[in-house]
Amino acid sequence: MLKILIADDHPLIRRGLSQILRDNLPVRILDEVDDGAAVLSALEKEKYDVLILDISLPHRDGMDILIDVKKRYEKLPVLILSIQPEEQYALRALKLGASGCLNKAVAPENLVEAVKTVAGGSTYINSTVSQLMLENLNSDVGENPHEALSEREFQVLLMIGRGLSVSEISDQLNLSVKTVSTYRTRLLKKMGLANSAQLTSYVYRKGLLDAY
Repeated sequence: MLKILIADDHPLIRRGLSQILRDNLPVRILDEVDDGAAVLSALEKEKYDVLILDISLPHRDGMDILIDVKKRYEKLPVLILSIQPEEQYALRALKLGASGCLNKAVAPENLVEAVKTVAGGSTYINSTVSQLMLENLNSDVGENPHEALSEREFQVLLMIGRGLSVSEISDQLNLSVKTVSTYRTRLLKKMGLANSAQLTSYVYRKGLLDAY
């Protein structure tokens, strides 16, 4: 009997996921939460077999929560859900420890298969993600240099893309202005760009703000 935690800020989505899983899997516990803080609180109280995590939660994005979850509960399988196409987030999520990624538009049987797979200790890789992994192996990072960034560098990139200043990023990440400036310099060098305006343009061109 499975114990599953669903984290999504849309009640209808949570209800739909819950119904599909109850109808198709031997579920013992199926809890629902709507933000990152509630995810961590629930995990402290119960030992789940699978966490289904929406990538776009209020207050903290799903990738940030994924990092925290894997630090504290390394063996817990995490299945990432998003309304965005897998190519915008799947490879990064897998690198951070996710056991699988799914678009919310998939058929119910795909969701059931994914939960079964990750609950059994395997990684769920659908055809879309498999193709992305193959393309990533066969190419350099020139086309998508953000994929070679560290998680902190990527976080700073998104904040610059949202229009935050160095001092605002410093406040939000609890880092010194000098440290944030160093991250910005690394970003420019790694991505072959000249200034923050070009970083912002890159973020929008790649649709990164829609995915994270």
